[in-house]
Amino acid sequence: MLERKYGNLPDWSLKMQQTLIEHSVKIPPLGLDGDLVVPEAATGVVLFAHGSGSSRHSSRNRYVAEVLQQGGFATLLLDLLTSDEEEIDLPTRELRFNIAMLAQRLLLAADWLQREPTVANLPIGLFGASTGAAAALLVAVRIPVAIRAIVSRGGRPDLAGPALPYVQAPTLLIVGGDDDFVIELNREALAQLRTEKQLAIIPGATHLFEEPGALDQVSKLARNWFQRYLTLTKNM
Repeated sequence: MLERKYGNLPDWSLKMQQTLIEHSVKIPPLGLDGDLVVPEAATGVVLFAHGSGSSRHSSRNRYVAEVLQQGGFATLLLDLLTSDEEEIDLPTRELRFNIAMLAQRLLLAADWLQREPTVANLPIGLFGASTGAAAALLVAVRIPVAIRAIVSRGGRPDLAGPALPYVQAPTLLIVGGDDDFVIELNREALAQLRTEKQLAIIPGATHLFEEPGALDQVSKLARNWFQRYLTLTKNM
């Protein structure tokens, strides 16, 4: 099935407590600020694309990142806008929906990951939220060999437009069950994807997954998807 509804998920695939190495990094050439966390014996690295009006400090993305880290994945959360750009975007909102620009920033980060010694040998996955999901899909089309899996949380994959049929990475779209408008947009995007794909609906959840247990379900779904498609043993 391509569309499923999920209630509580078991935690059977969570690994033992991981030893984590944390780095504050800057992504050239713009010097975008990022936080890289690498578990011992990591099997993949997940690059986060935050949503409109958010940043690497997003509490929701950081929660998901922690679950992924304990599942054996390195994570990179970064600011897609410079501090000057954030000042421009705050009142105008003109940059947060510039999907092409956000995708270019993600592309720079993906290139940096492939040259960063601590994670250079790891397959790359993308986790996108809101408009960041569309940017992630565009990057997957640009560098299909490098991007092995994608997860979208409350995303706007529809904004990737004509690029959707060219996505090769297995893609999981996660939407809140009470987020009716976004559900329909994700269904439309799902129909255009030609890769391994799935739409997961969290019953009772709204757009930000603020309901008790909702974000935990998102995190487990993301971890399970990446454990299925983003490991060294399955991609070497």
